[in-house]
Order: sequence, then C-alpha cells, then structure tokens
Amino acid sequence: MATRSKGTPVSIGNSPEDDQPSAVDPAEDERPATEEDKPSVGHVLQQARTAAGLTVEEVSASTRVRVPIVQAIEQDDFSRCGGDVYARGHIRTLARSVGIDPEPLVGQYDSEHGGRPAPTPAAPLFEAERIRPERRRPNWTAAMVAAIVAVIGFVGFTMFNGTDDEGQGKQVAEGPAPEKSTSEPSTTKPADPKPDPSDSAIAAAPADKVTVKLSAVEDKSWISAKSPNGELIFDGLLLKGESKTFQDDEQIDFILGNAGVIDIFVNGKQVDEDFKPGQVERPSYTKGDPEAG
Repeated sequence: MATRSKGTPVSIGNSPEDDQPSAVDPAEDERPATEEDKPSVGHVLQQARTAAGLTVEEVSASTRVRVPIVQAIEQDDFSRCGGDVYARGHIRTLARSVGIDPEPLVGQYDSEHGGRPAPTPAAPLFEAERIRPERRRPNWTAAMVAAIVAVIGFVGFTMFNGTDDEGQGKQVAEGPAPEKSTSEPSTTKPADPKPDPSDSAIAAAPADKVTVKLSAVEDKSWISAKSPNGELIFDGLLLKGESKTFQDDEQIDFILGNAGVIDIFVNGKQVDEDFKPGQVERPSYTKGDPEAG
C-alpha cells in the first residue's frame, strides 16, 4: 500500500520574500523638526542661566523674583506666577537677567497657553445698555391740566388789572424816572487766581528734607526704599505710568529693579543716573542739590 510522503510545510498565501524584513528608506528618518522638538520656555531660561554662570539665588536677587517662582518657571510650571500677565513679566525679567531676548520666549508662551486674551468686545456694553429698564414716560395729562390752570390764572390776573382807571395807569406809566445810581464803582480788586498745581509732586520740595520722586515710564519696576536707620519706607511694584514720592529728614536708600525704566527726581531736579533696563541698582540720596553732590 502506498503512503503519502511528508514534505516541508509551506505557508499558504505568503511568498518567501514576505517573510524577509523590508528595507528602511533612510529619507524617512530625516523628518523636519516639529514644535514638540522645540526647547520649552523654562528649559531655555535654565540653559541661559547656566551658560551665564548664575545660580537661581543670584537671579532671584537681581530680579526680585522669588526663588520658588524662578525654579517653577524653569520647570515650565507657571501656576505660581499669578496669571498670564505676571507670567509674561517674569519671563521678560528672567530673560533679560541672563542676557537673552525675551520676546521669542513670550511669543512661545502665548502660543502654548492660548495666546493673549482677546480684548473685550463692545457689544456686551451696548446689550447691557439696551436691557436697562425704560424710564417712566412723563404724565402728559397732568402737564396739560397744569398748563390750563396757568392760562386761566394769567387771564384772570390780566382782567383784574384792566379794571384800574386810566389815570392811575397813566400815573404809573409817567412816574418819575428812577434816579441814577450815585454809588462809586467798587474798587475791590479781584482775587488773584490760584496758581495751577505743579505737575511734579516735588516742585516745592522743602530744603530741610530729602524728597525723591520715582516714575516708571517704560515698564514696571520693583522698588524698595529705606531710611538711614534701616526702617522700611516702601517695598512693592511700581507699574508703568505710575509715580511715587518719598521724603525723609536726612537720607533715603533705594533698591531699584529694572532701574533703566525709571525717571528719578531728587529735591526738585531730574537726575540722569544712566541706569540700564533689567539692572538692579542701589542709589542713595540726601538733602541739597543733587547735581552739586
């Protein structure tokens, strides 16, 4: 009896070439860089700080941005900044302190966080105006009644005066002319107009004190002011367009963050300190002419 020979099993539907690995086209590995390959904002700031040879504490001291916030930003955690406006401000300040252009980083932050908030459209304001309750219409009936009463009263008054005799009316008409006033014209001088208030809060700075006015003209700046004995006079942020005046009997010591954006007036005169934006400066001012000192 014949038996079936057993041969090597062959897969059905697959050729031997299908079992071999396909060659990889080298061109497929040369993909263009995408947004995901781009370094993050925090990574760029951290690399720039390291390249500048600065520590987190040194950057914090020069920018007045607290150490935990600097560390969080370098980890791309902007939740501690207090909102997009402050986040953009911190990015600009940190970038300037480590010597890089802040605008590309701010633009990257905006693209990654939904962009700048759109301005409030004017339509809701008009809608709010339109839904206000209408004013009560005037009561025309009451107005007409009042007008009729006034006309009747006027007619009655005219008729009553018409009953007077002509002689009396003529006597009234030809009565003596009123005497001319003999009083001399008043010689009282008009009060001198009050002088317009000076634009500068220190235009009349007292000579026995030191008076300093700071104006943030280009950007916001952090300011700390102390008296000679170390007593803190002010510590806070001066926003763009704002001004603040300080006064002491002897001397005022300042720490100015982003000092180049501040106009300084000492004892009534503007002082040109040649400070640069992004720099932290520690000037002190005393009584007298600042130019003489």
